[in-house]
Order: sequence, then C-alpha cells, then structure tokens
Amino acid sequence: MHAALNSPGLVVSLAMLVGVLAQVVARHVDVPGIVLLLIAGVALGPDVANLIRPSALGVGLEALVGFAVAVILFDGGLHLNLKLLRTQQVPIRRLVLMGSVLTAVGGALFAHWLLAWDWRHSFLFGTLVIVTGPTVITPLLRRIHARRSVETILEAEGIFIDAVGATIAVVALEVLLAPPNDRWSTAIAGIATRLGVGTGIGLLGGALFAVCMRFRKTLPEGLANVAALASAVAIFEASNALVAESGITAAIFAGMVVGNTRSHDIAELRAFKEQLTLLLVATLFVLLAADVRLSNIVALGWPGLLVVLGLIFVVRPVDVFASTLGTSLEFREKAFLSWLAPRGIVAAAVSSLFAARLSRAGIEGGEAIRALVFLVIAVTVVIQGMTAGGVASLLGVRAPREVGYVILGADEVSRLLGAALARSGEEVVFIDTSQDFARAAEEAGFKVVFGDGLDERALLKARVETRRACIGATPNESVNLLFASKVHAFAKHVTTYVAIERKAEGVSAAMVKQQRAHVLFVCAQELAKWRTPILKQGVEVQSWQLAEGNPSDAPHFEDLASTSALPFTLTRDGLTTPAERPFRARAGDVLRLAIALDQVERMEAELTAQGWTKLADAADGSVDEEQAKSARTDAGGLRS
Repeated sequence: MHAALNSPGLVVSLAMLVGVLAQVVARHVDVPGIVLLLIAGVALGPDVANLIRPSALGVGLEALVGFAVAVILFDGGLHLNLKLLRTQQVPIRRLVLMGSVLTAVGGALFAHWLLAWDWRHSFLFGTLVIVTGPTVITPLLRRIHARRSVETILEAEGIFIDAVGATIAVVALEVLLAPPNDRWSTAIAGIATRLGVGTGIGLLGGALFAVCMRFRKTLPEGLANVAALASAVAIFEASNALVAESGITAAIFAGMVVGNTRSHDIAELRAFKEQLTLLLVATLFVLLAADVRLSNIVALGWPGLLVVLGLIFVVRPVDVFASTLGTSLEFREKAFLSWLAPRGIVAAAVSSLFAARLSRAGIEGGEAIRALVFLVIAVTVVIQGMTAGGVASLLGVRAPREVGYVILGADEVSRLLGAALARSGEEVVFIDTSQDFARAAEEAGFKVVFGDGLDERALLKARVETRRACIGATPNESVNLLFASKVHAFAKHVTTYVAIERKAEGVSAAMVKQQRAHVLFVCAQELAKWRTPILKQGVEVQSWQLAEGNPSDAPHFEDLASTSALPFTLTRDGLTTPAERPFRARAGDVLRLAIALDQVERMEAELTAQGWTKLADAADGSVDEEQAKSARTDAGGLRS
C-alpha cells in the first residue's frame, strides 16, 4: 500500500477527488472553497496523513501546473468585458502597474525588517505576492454582490496583475541567478520581452480561434469547447517555448479576444471553461498545499504572521489609495478595494516553481519563501474571504436591490417581453441553455447567462437576489413554476412571475399562487403557438392607455388576451411591471402588448370598445420574420 501511494496517477486522482469534495462541502457551509482546499491538502499531505504525495509526480507537477494555469487564465480572460473595463480603465491600469511596484517593494521591506532576510530573498517574496487572482476574487464577488464599479476593478486587476506580477517575479528570479554585471539588462529585457511576446502570441492565437468560432461550419457542433481547451494550452506552451514564462500573458489575452467576440458558441464555452477551471483549481490547490512542509511555515513564527498583516493593513491600502488618487471612486469604494486582495493559484504555482529552481541552483531559502507565500494565501483568504460580505455591507458598497429583471428562457416571446421591460430603463438578464436563443438575445443587446435556471450558479450570475422580479417564461410551465420556487428559496423577497398554459391539466393559477408567484401575461397562454405568428407572419407591438372614467372589464379583457393578444407590461404611475393576473387596470394605465398581424384590426376595435386609446409610439410597428428571428424587435436591452 505504501508503494502504491507513490503512483503519479493515484496522486492526481486523489487530489482531484478530494478537491471536488472540498468544494462541495464549502458550498454547503458557505465558506470560500480555497479555505477547505488548503486544509485538505495539508491534512492529507506528507506531514499529516501522508496519502497525497506530490513528490511522486516529479517534474510532472510543473507540467500539470502549467496546463492548469493556462486554462485558468484563459477562462479569466474570457470573462473580461472590454466595455466595462473602459469605464474603470484608470484605476485598473494604475493598480496593475503602479500597484505591482508598491506591493513588491512593501512586501520586500516587511520581509527584510521582520524576518531579517537578505534583500535578494526579500524582493523575491515581494514579487510573488503582487498577484491576487480571479480564482479567489470572482467567487467572493459572486457571494458579496458589490457595486459594478468595484467588481469590474477587482476582477480586471486579479486577471491582468497575474500576467504582470508573474512576469516580474520570474524576471526577479532570473536576475538573482544571473551574473552581477548582467542583472539590470536582464531585468529590463526580460520584462519587456515576456510581456510583448505574450501579448502578441495571445492576441494572434485568440484572433485565429475567434475567427473559427464566428463561422458555425468551421467548428462542428460539440467540438468548440475541446477546441478552445486545446487552443488555450497550445497558445500558453507556444509562447513559453518562444520566451520562457510568457505564456501567462498569452493565455489571458487570448481568452480576452475570444470572450469579446460575438459567437453562437461563446456562452456555452464560458460555462464549460468555468467547470474545468473549478476542477483544475481544486486539484492544483490540494497538490500544492500538500507539497508545502508545515515545519517551514511554523519556522516563520510570529514575524511571518506580522509580514502578512503588514501586507493586508499597510501595503494594500497604500497601493489602492495611491492608485485611485484623482479618480471618481468614493472613499467607501476605495476602502473596500483596500480590504479585498486575497492571493490565489498563480501565487501558489509560481512560488512552488521558485522553490524548485532555487533548489536546483543550490541556493537556500526557496522553501522558506514558498512557506511565507502560502501563509499569505491562507491568511488573506480566511480573513478577507470570511469578512468580505460584512465589510461590503458596513461600507455600503453592495449592489442596490430591486433593480432589473431576470427572465428564464430567451425564445422569441421572452425576448419581446424583455424588450418591453427594458423600455423603462431596467436591466433585463436572460437565462437559457439554448445556444441559438442565447446568441439571439445577446445580439439584441441583452445580457445572457448561459445555463440552467434551476442551478444555483446561474442564479448567482444573474444576481437574482438583487432583482425587482424574476420571470419564468419558457413554454414549459412546470419548469417556470420550479424556477419561481427556486428563486424564492434563494431570495425570499424577490417577486416571481410564471407563464402557464391554457390546458386543463398541468400547472394551474392556484398552484402559482401557492408558490407566492403571479400568473404572467394576464392569464394562461399557449406560448408555443405564439412563436408561429412571431416567426412567420409577424406581430405588432402596441401601447394602449385606459381613458379616464373607463375602468377595464377584467374578465372580458382576459378572454381577449388569451386568444388574440399577448400583454407584456403595465405601466402605472410611472412604474412598469409585467402584466399579471388578476388584471385590474385603472384610468391612465398604459398596457403594452403584442398582436398577430392578422388580428390587428379586430383587436384594436375590441380595445377601443373597452375604453383603451392607442398611443403613438415610434418604436411600434410590425415585426417581420427577419426581425423576429434576430430578436431586434422593440427597444433593445442593456448590453452586458
């Protein structure tokens, strides 16, 4: 049994299984996953249970780390939205460039003063703690739901600073190993060459793959995800082959190019990469944590802990306030940015690489540097990860609640509903598993979460707990009802709407009410049949206002709506909401609805007879087949 545990295959498979189980437990107890990953790695590593033995992998550990880092950073680049980055480009640029220098110098000073390390080892440590990392930041931000400006800065900093920080760290190591006379030339050339080559290879490789994704016939259905995986690793390794350690920059820029290219496969690709990243992060953290000796961490003593606290309470605030000087950020936002800078997988991976290279060069201190980096990771993740939500609430930087709508289903009917809701200036976010529907909604200008609306991750991405309402509008009434139930379990205060069918069996209005939800579209509808007029002969979307002294005959209107019209929204006293049952209009209310083109004359006559007046609307008009297919009807939504 002892010999069997040295099998490389068993080591990787055990780390993978333990990592996934740790993530599962972390979700259940609502703690940052990295906390349990570190604990699991140490507990099962050579110093405790001795079940996971990274040394059995030999040089294969470095290859595995490279593979994982390529995928992780490519995934980070995929989620970078260039339009959002431009809104906060000044603080992001300063945090990445100026912040890197300030963090490296601050970390080095604390290590030199408190641990009495020589300046070479101190600066090596300082460069290693420059990076923060999207693998830790992004999950924390999803739990916190901070303001968009703060989220944008932290996510972009975490991704870009990985490239800059890792490059500076690798160059610093080369400077240490280079002859004294060549050190400055080595440093300058090393940084410029790595960033330049990495950026060039990343942009070129990402552009080539993005072109393939733009044309549906180039990559057969089902192969886009594996092609992206192969491309990410190939770009990473090709860049490293040209210039050592330039692959990190290449992977980030390749992902960014692909992520900002319109493609029918991009939503599914993001979902796939996120799953793969979760698996790789879990596996890698367990392996790297198991590879660190507890004796080296204990040997750091209180001075080591004080170095970490110095990074948290002195270096990071100085970094943030210096980098955001003169920007539009409020003091509260700067304070929150100062608090949240946990280190992640890139710091762990590069420090492990350093320890190995210093050992091979016969230079002592590599293990101590790695131990201190892992202490930084553990302390920052535990302290900042566990308190980030409370600090965000205390500083008032959480995103506002009751803003916008989430719609489950992005088919033709749902997109018309989304366009009607977006007219009021509210953000509309769709959730769907259909590539075609997701692409159509994105092309219409809406933000789309590609995934299952009954999955908690999709609800987190859509920020359902901050929304005014969540709407189940798929043709499957059972799924719509389950969605409402899931949303209420996730966020009890959020209003929900459910689209139901007219058939006698199935979901009834009473069942919807039992779930504390509302019937959408005023009454039961045959949504599947509504797609036919939208796609074939077209529909006309109109706005009608109820005149003074003409209360609507609700039962008659519901009968009319169930056969000839599809009511989307009701605007009352300036507030636009989905049209729901029971329908009780008041004088002055404005109703927005869709009418099949062959029913327009009859429907207009009926509405007029009930006391409604048609409003002139520049955005109205018939929706032809091409418009319906591209979901460009009506006013567009807010782009993601």
